[in-house]
Amino acid sequence: MEDLPASRVDAYLRRIGAERPVAASAAALRDLHLRHLRTVPFESLSIHLGEAIVLEPAELLDKLFGGRGGFCFELNGAFALLLRSLGYRVELLQARVYAAGGGAPAPGVPYDHLALRVECGDGRAWLVDVGFGDHSHFPLALDERGEQPDPGGVFRIGPADGPHGDLDVIQDGVPQYRLETRPRVLSDFVTGAWWHSTSPASGFTRKPVCSLLTETGRTTLSDRVLTLTDAGERTERTLADDAEVLAAYRTHFGIDLPRVPVPLHPRP
Repeated sequence: MEDLPASRVDAYLRRIGAERPVAASAAALRDLHLRHLRTVPFESLSIHLGEAIVLEPAELLDKLFGGRGGFCFELNGAFALLLRSLGYRVELLQARVYAAGGGAPAPGVPYDHLALRVECGDGRAWLVDVGFGDHSHFPLALDERGEQPDPGGVFRIGPADGPHGDLDVIQDGVPQYRLETRPRVLSDFVTGAWWHSTSPASGFTRKPVCSLLTETGRTTLSDRVLTLTDAGERTERTLADDAEVLAAYRTHFGIDLPRVPVPLHPRP
């Protein structure tokens, strides 16, 4: 990926409400990470609106600048463009998400998730992930093997079982994903994005989801169920009709949709 033109960098920084950092520092990275999570929603709406998901720099930025968000391939793919243009060394890493449900937890399919390894000017590397929904609010130190407290929970990064040097990312004692440390390129994730956006076996195709971190909690619209978490208090409400759903997207996420997303492969 080449560096973005200055005008695109400035547009991205305006989108997330950030100033251009004077250096590629860890402090600036923390600020950018948190602002991204609070301004750009994690959302799967394109899948349910019949919109193409294109993993190309121009398309990723156009979608983001148009007020939309995306899922991991789009959000972390776009954030990588910004960070590289600001002087950070960025590598794309593939991960396999641990499946929820009964039995022993096991990582899912390859290219299940896209995360970032970001090296600051001082040479220290961080796990950066603005595309995993309810996860860490700040970057996690990749070389730290102890607990890393974060507003999103207590995290730990440790060696995974096996000979390949993979890392398990654990949140509050629960494995979240298995991270491969070999660098990838954005086109490597096209198949994973296609599978997640088309397969009946993918959770992303079962219902539209839009979620955004707030200063005091999180706001999530899952199909027609609006969940607000504020200072630890959780309220949940099923929206009555299409007008309410569209209004919720505008009010809570700044997204103005032409119609209500319809689940691509709804649960029977």
